[in-house]
Parts: sequence; structure tokens; C-alpha cells
Amino acid sequence: MPSFLLEVGTEELPAAFVADALKQWRSTIPKSFTELQLQPEGIEFFATPRRLAVLVTGLPAMQADQTEEVKGPSLQAAFKDGEPTKAAQGFAAKQGVTVADFETRSTDKGDFIFVTKRKAGQPLADLLTALIPSWITGLEGKRLMRWGDGDLKFSRPLRWLVALVDDAILPITFSNGAESVYQSDRISSGHRVLHPAPVSIPTAQAYAETLRNAFVEVEPDRRRALIVREATAAGEKLGGVTTINPDLLEEVVNLVEYPSVVVGQFDTEFLELPAEVAVTEMESHQRYFPVRKTAQSKDILPYFITISNGDPAKADIIASGNQRVIRARLSDGKFFFDADRTASLETFLPKLETLMFQASLGSVRQKADRIVAVAEQITAQLNLDSATRTEISRAALLCKADLVTQMVGEFPDLQGVMGEKYARHSGESETIAIAIMEHYLPKGAGDELPQTLAGQVVGLSDRLDTLISIFSLGMIPTGSSDPFALRRAANAILNITWAANLPIDLLKLIEQLVPIFAAQHSSVMKLKPDALTQQFKEFFLLRIQTLLKDEQSIDYDLVNAVLGESDAEYADRALQNLLDVRDRASFLQSIRNDGRLASIYAVINRASKLAVKGNLGTDALDVSAVVNPDLFEKDSERSFFAALSQLGTEPNRDYTASIAALSAIAPQLTSFFDGEDSVLVMDPNPAIQQNRLNLLSILRNQGRILADFGAIVKS
Repeated sequence: MPSFLLEVGTEELPAAFVADALKQWRSTIPKSFTELQLQPEGIEFFATPRRLAVLVTGLPAMQADQTEEVKGPSLQAAFKDGEPTKAAQGFAAKQGVTVADFETRSTDKGDFIFVTKRKAGQPLADLLTALIPSWITGLEGKRLMRWGDGDLKFSRPLRWLVALVDDAILPITFSNGAESVYQSDRISSGHRVLHPAPVSIPTAQAYAETLRNAFVEVEPDRRRALIVREATAAGEKLGGVTTINPDLLEEVVNLVEYPSVVVGQFDTEFLELPAEVAVTEMESHQRYFPVRKTAQSKDILPYFITISNGDPAKADIIASGNQRVIRARLSDGKFFFDADRTASLETFLPKLETLMFQASLGSVRQKADRIVAVAEQITAQLNLDSATRTEISRAALLCKADLVTQMVGEFPDLQGVMGEKYARHSGESETIAIAIMEHYLPKGAGDELPQTLAGQVVGLSDRLDTLISIFSLGMIPTGSSDPFALRRAANAILNITWAANLPIDLLKLIEQLVPIFAAQHSSVMKLKPDALTQQFKEFFLLRIQTLLKDEQSIDYDLVNAVLGESDAEYADRALQNLLDVRDRASFLQSIRNDGRLASIYAVINRASKLAVKGNLGTDALDVSAVVNPDLFEKDSERSFFAALSQLGTEPNRDYTASIAALSAIAPQLTSFFDGEDSVLVMDPNPAIQQNRLNLLSILRNQGRILADFGAIVKS
């Protein structure tokens, strides 16, 4: 069966475009074959900075004949008195058939006319010829460019096109204006330096090996593995450990065609800089891999690893050039570091007035004051001592001060990191210094969380202020649009609270903070305080729901059960006690897994369905206060009452004991409903009826302490 190769040659592509283009092709190309009912045996994708390629193996030489069913007008509309109407004749003409080809079929909307059209399969070459230009021109990306005199847009100018079916050239022609016409061939290009001569691809399946012989490794996975292996070995040879940042690795993989390791070094005087500064210089600006003393150490050695795309024989020359560049960069870093430390961190606060947080919400200096105010509310909730609260307020005030330092101005990724170091240099306490750094954590999914109480509180305060501020302007995330990363901020608030087991009443915080914010920013608010509070609550409930399902692996119906379905009582309870909603969801999942949930599901659900016919509120737990034993007529009522009396009159947060107690009631409830001594709950006597409904309502209410059992899907 034929194999097909397409290679699109270009000028050097940005690394990000290479990765994104491969992702797009992995989606669109298999879909194209599926739509044409062509099922290849395999599809491989290749890419380097100068080419994108796909190899498809095991393709049929000819597309199978296809049939298509087309629905026409209703039978009633198609024929009148046994003769075809204009509607029928028009449908036949449009589909290229005769009335004799009509078939009548019954549908859920009545009888309709159908025709079955048969289309002969086309040769593989014809299908590919039509598809290939759309694969190329359909690629999307940032900052696409035009060249020549045409309208074609691509990341970089196209230079050659290889299209082969086995060993035969597939003739493809498309143009970018009169001056740029692209005609497919078998001629590709090797490495610019190591193999500048043209490369002829003999067959589609010989593609990777042919270019490998021309010093081009077209398989990204092989380049990645080679880079990791060689860079790691180079670090070990230097007596250290090469730090391979995953994001940097992915970028470097798509910057080289024939990777080779080059070792460079810098003056030891730069080791006096914070390691984070030197590492940021190397990784962010130069795409170098730093070398640390050990895998666990933050300290670095005066070396770096470069992945070169040049001639390995010229490694010394390449290293010399890299060393000159990194020396200049590190000299700049040292200048910024020394200049910033001539003043205390606090002296940078006035400069925050020049840094805008958001056009309607003022400067970062104003935001810092709001963070302090939020932190004060949180520390009051946590009932912290005066000294701790003072330190947290100080950390909140200073947490953004490093944003206007020269170092962070040059390297924004070092925000917080430099704040910690400058705080220490300024004589601030260790608690304050660490909190300034930690309040940015987590910076992304899977990132570490703040470990100190001060870092946790300042981090929560910063994010709560951002959420309230942006929400007040009506800028609530919709769909995939979330320019201020508000979902990530809310997720961080929940994850920090859960990881640190902080007894936060989020609902109370919202209700306290919104009026304070409204008093200061009423002129710019697009939402009234009540509406802002409601939007905030709904947003956080959705975040809780998402995290419980996706990160805590709780079944969807159990999440609904602890949050309630359109039940404000459950929603408020979840926000008032973030730890409790997590614990209840986790507990429900555990008792579903071990079978205990099934033993009480039917008991509580049966009682709950009848309880709604009564008028007892959901907060009543004391059976003796709402049930009159003098109205009992059957022993089953008395037994049920006695069992309910053992459950207590206050909410039992010992859920294990609560489940055991509820399970023990099952026999009494069975007797109450179905035993020889069973009762008619809806007794004609209103007093007896209400008494029995109250019994069931108490059982329902005891179950509600754990969850809304009506939201649980029986399993």
C-alpha cells in the first residue's frame, strides 16, 4: 500500500510556531483522511526550525466508492394524486436523479422521500493534490507574515516543497503571487552549515534517514532525547547537575536541527549574584542550561550548557562568543542588584504610584493598601496574635514593592524572588521576606504552594483583592476568555486553604470586603454590591465544583450532593466552611467506594421524598421537640422515634459516627413503611399525619448534615 510524504521547507521558524503547527496538523490531517474514508496504517509528524513534514503509510491507492443518503420533501409534499409535485421534481433535478430513484422511509416526523447517491472513489493522488494546499495555508499562528507579491501568510517565507507517493513526485503547484510559484519536487535541504548541498529524497519512507545523513534530525523526540542525554552528561563531567527546565527544553528542541552540546563558563565573581538572577539570565535571555552543584541545591557552578545548531568542530569558537554575551548580561544583572540595594525595600513604595494595576482601579500602590485591608480581615478570622498580625500586614504592604526595582523591571519573572532578597537586605524579618516570595505561589498548575502562614495569608489577600476589583468592573470570565486569570486566582485560593487547612469563612469575607471596596470605588463599579456578592459566590461555587471533580477525583453527583442543587443553604454552607465541603465530598467518595453509602442511600431518600409533604424546616434536629409520642398508634412509630432520639439535637460533624447511626435506623424505617406493624404516613387525621411526616423530616435533616441525598445517583 502506498506511502505519502509532504515536507514544507521554510526560513527559520519561531520555536513556538513549530510546536503549534505540529499540534494543528496532528488534529487536521487525520481528520482529513477520515472524512475521505481513507484509513492509513500510520501517520508520523516531523519538524525542525526549517521544515514541517508528515509521513503517511499504508494508504489505499484508490478511495472506495461512497454512498450518500439525502433526505427530501415529505411524501405528502412530493406527490399529489399519485403524481410528482414541483417539489419532488426540483429535488430530483438538484440531486441528479429521477423520480423513479425515490425511496419512501418513515421517520419520527412522518414519511419522507430519500435518494441514495453513489459516488465513485477517486485515485489517492487526486485526493492528496486537492488536500495539501489547505494543510499548509490553513495553519494559524501569531504574527504571520507576507512576502513577495502575493497574499499568502505564513510564519516565515516558504522555500521548497517535497511531495512523494512512494518514489513518485506528486505534482503540487500553488502560488504566492506571480513571483512566487511553489512546485513540488523530491529536493529538500540539509543542514545549513554541515550539509549545504541539496538533498534528494528517493522515497517517502526514506525521508528521516536521508535527512539524518544530511545532518538534520527531523524527529523532535529523538532531538529531545539527545539534548537531555548530552546536556546531562556534560553537567556530570563538570562535577555538577545540569538543570533542564522543561519549557526551555521544548523551545530548544525546536531551535536546532542537529543538536550538539557546547560548554561555556563565566567569571566566579558573578556567583555573588543571587542564583535566581544568573539562572534567569541564562534560561530566559540566552536559552542556556545552568549547572547546579547538586540536584537539590540552588547554588550554581560557573558553567552553562548551550545546545548549538552549528558545526561541533567549532565548539570552542561558539563557546567563546556565548561567554562574551553572558558576561555582559550578568554584568547588567550585577549593576541592577547593587543599585537596588542602595535603598531599603520600603522606599520603593511611593514608586508603585507610577505603576498602574488597572485603568479604573488605580495604581499598584493602592492595590497594596487593599491587600493589607484584606489580610487584616483574614487574620482576624484566624484569631491570630497581635505580633503575627503585624508581621503579615507588613508583608502585605511590601509584597509588590520589588515590581519597581531595576532588577524586576528587567526580569519580571523574578518578582517576589527579589522582594524576598531585598527585604532581608533591608532588615525585615525572615517571616516577612519569605511571605513576599511565597505570596505569588502557586504560579501555575502543579506548582508548589506557600508553606508559611504569612505567605498563605498574603497570597489569599492578593488574589481576593484582584477578584473583587475586576469583578466590580463587570469583567467576569466567560467561556475561554479570562484575561486576568481569575479562575486561576480562585483555584489558588481554594488550594491554599485546603492544603494549609485554614478555617476560612469565605462567605463572611466576601460580605465584609465588598462593602469596603464599594465605599472606596463606587464611581467605577459596574455591579452593585449585592450583585457583586452574588456573582462572586456563584463563581467560587463553580470553582469548588471543578476542583473537587478534577483535582480531588470526586464523582460528579457527590460533588452536587455537598454543594446542593439549587439549594442556597448548601451553597452558603460550602462557602462558610471550605474545609468542611472538601471533607464531606471526600468522605462521601470513601463510603461509596467501600459500600457504606449504598446502605443508607435508600433509607434517607425514601424518608426525604415523603418529608417534603410536611412543613418542618430543614434545620430541625430534635425529634422530641416536634414529635408527640402520644399520637403514636403502632410500635413501629415508637421504635423509629427511639432510634431518631439517639442521633442528637446538634449537627454531628463526626461523619463516620453519623453514617453508622443512620445505617442503624434502616430496620426501624423498614418496619415503619413495610413491616407487619407499618403505618400509613398520610393518615386522614391531620395531627397523626404531621407527626409521622415530622419523624421522616428529622431523618431527612440528619442526613442533610452530610449531603443532599436527593442529588446522589444510586450506585
